[in-house]
Amino acid sequence: MINNQRRNLLLGALIAPLMGNSALAATAAESMPHGHPMPSMGPEMDKVKWMGDEQIGMLVYPGMTVLDLIGPHCMFGALMGAKIHIVAKSLEPVTSDAGLTVVPNATFETCPRDLTVLFAPGGTDGTLAAASDPATLAFFADRGARAKYITSVCSGSLILGAAGLLKGYKATSHWSCREVLSRFGAIPTEARVVRDRNRITGAGVTAGLDFGLAMVAELRDQTYAECTQLMSEYDPEPPFNAGSMKTAPAGVKAAMIDLVADFSRKAAALAAASNV
Repeated sequence: MINNQRRNLLLGALIAPLMGNSALAATAAESMPHGHPMPSMGPEMDKVKWMGDEQIGMLVYPGMTVLDLIGPHCMFGALMGAKIHIVAKSLEPVTSDAGLTVVPNATFETCPRDLTVLFAPGGTDGTLAAASDPATLAFFADRGARAKYITSVCSGSLILGAAGLLKGYKATSHWSCREVLSRFGAIPTEARVVRDRNRITGAGVTAGLDFGLAMVAELRDQTYAECTQLMSEYDPEPPFNAGSMKTAPAGVKAAMIDLVADFSRKAAALAAASNV
């Protein structure tokens, strides 16, 4: 069986990101044996690929919806050995649509050229601005030409579309702008997580947790993802059955459609004006 030191390092690397301690995770991951087989943890766990070297680039921009970023980031953070780059136009703090500030650690220039995962979060007006920004689109077009996986959550798919990265691919988005993706040459698909070859997109906001777990399984394996899910205690029991357009009461749907009508029109206009 695995000895106590190795067990503690393994748990530290897997659990610490979920508890908000990235420094502990990095220390634990660096202390894990490289190039040597792990001591036995039992037949099932011995098959798990615990260590990796993924390079993950996660865009941040003013006005993004922070849970679109943090949900996937929490899951990516459990990948021992992976390096997460929080990327923006500059290293200045970035404020989300809810007022939470995120500090980037990479710029468009310093982010690695060859990424395992390229990721865009969504939002509303902030997303439309990012999807209209030449520097942002150039960054996505460049890194997307080589990234192993090109991904988004929520309306972040508008950025992928505007960068020309969704032509001919099935993709999803927040319900308020999902159909707009067709104007970028994509095939709008209604699901929490949609994969088409190396394009993996998540639906609105909380779907980022599902997306993140799906990516952990893709990058490692299902058991690793299940360990991450269990440590996250991701076992949702929402207090209301209004989380999708299929289940929300008619009055709630009508109110929300009216609320986001302006954003939906702007997203359609963005796509119509795109050169993609």
